[in-house]
Amino acid sequence: MIKPPEVFLTHSLAKLSAGIKVAKILSASLAAVEPGEVVKNSLVRKGDLFLIGGETLDLKAFDRVILIGIGKAAYPMSMAAADLLGEDLSRGIILTKPGADQLPDKYARVLKLIHGGHPVPNQDSITGSGIIQAHLSELNSRDLVIILLSGGGSALLSSPCPGITLQDLILTNQVLLGCGANITEINTIRKHISLVKGGLLAKIAAPAKIVTLILSDVMGDHIDMIASGPTAPDPSTFQDALDIIRKYNLENLLPLTVMERINEGCSGEYPETPKPEDPLFLKVFNYIVGRNLDSIQAGIQAAEQEGFSAGILPNALIGEASQMGAELAEILRQMANKDKPLPRPACLIGGGETTVTLHSSNEIGRGGRNLEAALSAVKILDGLTNAAFITLATDGEDGVTDAAGAVVTGESFLRGKTLQMEPENYLLNHNSYSYFQKLDDLLLPGVTRTNVNDLCFLFTF
Repeated sequence: MIKPPEVFLTHSLAKLSAGIKVAKILSASLAAVEPGEVVKNSLVRKGDLFLIGGETLDLKAFDRVILIGIGKAAYPMSMAAADLLGEDLSRGIILTKPGADQLPDKYARVLKLIHGGHPVPNQDSITGSGIIQAHLSELNSRDLVIILLSGGGSALLSSPCPGITLQDLILTNQVLLGCGANITEINTIRKHISLVKGGLLAKIAAPAKIVTLILSDVMGDHIDMIASGPTAPDPSTFQDALDIIRKYNLENLLPLTVMERINEGCSGEYPETPKPEDPLFLKVFNYIVGRNLDSIQAGIQAAEQEGFSAGILPNALIGEASQMGAELAEILRQMANKDKPLPRPACLIGGGETTVTLHSSNEIGRGGRNLEAALSAVKILDGLTNAAFITLATDGEDGVTDAAGAVVTGESFLRGKTLQMEPENYLLNHNSYSYFQKLDDLLLPGVTRTNVNDLCFLFTF
């Protein structure tokens, strides 16, 4: 869903003479990874021939074509693919977040739309996953499965191993999301308590041919980690999962059933997930069709068109959100004070995914990693003129909030002081949403239906 520039005009951006230019750059960054468009750009149909990535498929060679959409962007990705398949589409399932999506009448007979839980799975996630498994479990070598996969699939596609309940899954996700672990570590654990993650969905669908088109929300575009890699070989092991649990001292925080599954897996009581050398993957093809870098490059192109010197931040946005925000704020100070590394007007764009470690001793407010990074920059940027620091979650939702991020300028700290707000106090309680809400500097573009990680923009004017 492409967002017009005007939806990005917060209080601070509306005051800036270059505010509308900044808003156009933010809009362009998201438009480049609009899910329906990236699928259309990746699929070519010529009669009965279907060109997908490096594959040319003759649809006449298959008895059935099954479409499976999983993730935050599943609906628009699936609609784009279904439009190209037309009458050749046999049936399909779309498992995505709740929203206003409604199947067109022309697909009501062959497609089923299911809304699951995110970022925490719910019973609909499990039910939807079961329906997908049922659709894939009786296929043969003359069937083609096209899977549209995007971020959020780890929670939405939830089929826990026997003995692990929904409540166990919910608690596990809450513990993992709050412990400071990165997405690779989180998904390594998720894979080893699931019947569908870590290549197991591909195993269920065998011997059908599988082509998966992926909108990446993992830095480095590791296909085994995006949505926990349901159709990708998994190089990780039960021991890797246990090592991560021990690293973050989670043994007594995770449900007993989860710990039992991991420990018993380490003892060889359960088979490992399918590995790269498994012949299963000779008929499985995974293609990245959209990524964080695409969004960054589109932003840079738009910035240059608006008269900015533009470039990419050299390092990915990783680590603790508050620390990363402080580091980026120092870079912006240097840009503003010394015209380095780019002369003003300038725009530097970075991408990635930070983490937030929650401390149970503190009262927890509302926020997310993008808002927390922005809040950590407020005091550092105090008094800085003609500069702006902007964070943006490409899915339009930071954490469990309706904000995509926030805008910080050199006036933010003083404006907060007049409202008797100290950034440190709000950081301590992870209450960044409330801080920027009172400043009217939350970015509220609405749900974008895409997801390619987070973006940060450093502007000088």
